[in-house]
Amino acid sequence: MQTDFLVIGSGIAGLTYALKVAEACPGKTITILTKTQSDETNTKYAQGGIAGVMDFNKDSFVKHIEDTLIAGDGLCNREIVEIVVKEGVERIEEIISWGANFDRGNDGDYKLGKEGGHSESRILHHKDVTGNEMERTLLDAISKKPNIKLMNHCFVLDIITQHHLGYLITKSTPDIECYGVYVLNLGTNKVEKILSGVTLMAAGGNGQVYRSTTNPAIATGDGVAMFYRAKGRIENMEFIQFHPTALYETGIRGHNFLITEAVRGDGGILRNHSGEAFMERYDERKDLAPRDIVARAIDNEMKIAGTEHVFLDCRHFSKEKFIEHFPNIYEKCLSIGIDITKTMIPVTPAAHYSCGGIKTDEYARTSIKNLYAAGECASTGLHGANRLASNSLLEAMVFAHRAYKDAVANIDLHKTPRLDDGAIPGWKTEGTNVPKEMILITQSVKELKLLMSDYVGIVRNNERLQRAMKRLDLLYTETEALYQRTIVSPQLCELRNMITVAYLIVKCAEFRHESRGLHFNTDYPAKLAMIQNIVL
Repeated sequence: MQTDFLVIGSGIAGLTYALKVAEACPGKTITILTKTQSDETNTKYAQGGIAGVMDFNKDSFVKHIEDTLIAGDGLCNREIVEIVVKEGVERIEEIISWGANFDRGNDGDYKLGKEGGHSESRILHHKDVTGNEMERTLLDAISKKPNIKLMNHCFVLDIITQHHLGYLITKSTPDIECYGVYVLNLGTNKVEKILSGVTLMAAGGNGQVYRSTTNPAIATGDGVAMFYRAKGRIENMEFIQFHPTALYETGIRGHNFLITEAVRGDGGILRNHSGEAFMERYDERKDLAPRDIVARAIDNEMKIAGTEHVFLDCRHFSKEKFIEHFPNIYEKCLSIGIDITKTMIPVTPAAHYSCGGIKTDEYARTSIKNLYAAGECASTGLHGANRLASNSLLEAMVFAHRAYKDAVANIDLHKTPRLDDGAIPGWKTEGTNVPKEMILITQSVKELKLLMSDYVGIVRNNERLQRAMKRLDLLYTETEALYQRTIVSPQLCELRNMITVAYLIVKCAEFRHESRGLHFNTDYPAKLAMIQNIVL
């Protein structure tokens, strides 16, 4: 199969890009691949909202830029921050024009929320399901474009480069080129090759490498892993943002329900098991401190008390206003016996967002030719060492737009020197068999999640990182041997990708001999004067 534009992932980045390309190039074909249903993405589960300067009387670009830089703890690329903040407003207005509904007051003005790290109220939201509303809008718009083909249940295995033509490719190869991808079609259970002139990697995050995460089951770091295997440049993977307040439910692991930061923005108070409002001991901003500070504070309180959670107190809220603003959270809490007007909500930090990923420039270009990256799988320079709340949806739209502009402007360059279908070999299956025991895969997944949560969590040290790497080496050896002799399956490929992502997180963490933002190493508690990005 051949297509002019290929998109891997159907979250906000992939859909925005596809829609824009389809409008600009009605004679070209755009193919979107997603490994489950089209709406099962990290975007869908984004509750809080999207940050943007919408009230220039009270807010400004300067303030939003400064807030982002402060949260990023010295590692943000200022030029990129300015691009995203200034261009972001236009992108927000654009998705509104496509049909996205953000909450408005009786006066018709947008209800702007305030979250941790923000100096002003600038968060647009649709109740507490903002991401879902944006995803709906984009899927509706996509469905009206005849030149877009959306293929569900397609698991992308690998990026096709010169390596598949028999050439030696290393990290120092200057002209690695993407020709398309190998895809496991879960409908036919056959591996297909899809060739493309231009490819956008928008495969989302990697929260599933941890035992507790707010990410859906699909977030296994596939994009970052296959890009690394293709010898592309990866950056700052040690910065994993743990959302401070995921709902704690006994026995629930893998996908924790998110209690949006906007609840604390509206006045929610974190309390320990003694009922103490503890955040004032950690930061003058109290419950509205940046996420890295709040998550470490909660982690410390849990360790002191020997508990698995703290509490979020919303008992002083108006029930009517809470239900109006957070209906999804209210219903979820009620379903497990928690009336937020009478009982505090048990919360615990959970892996939420990867600030690092595929290294990109200001137009979402990667180190591999004809391959762009946007969304959570990309490291743009916006977030630095810690993402400011609600900046991610903004970033995804801005870089999807910039990737589209660059790809369309250089469409003729992408044509040459392209290969025809016959030049690319098919997927090799010789010598592979159906796995005898799935337990070999499922148990390895459990081991991986456990070691990453125990050794490479919110607080780290050198010994923990060394232990993690030793165990990852063993898991890698066992899994690669299984991969060589086994017919590919989504379960095996996800395990393989998760091991790669875990390795990148640990490796970057080992290289960073300081504590900065989301990376806190008790052996290096100080912050270095020299600013450095870790590139692998």
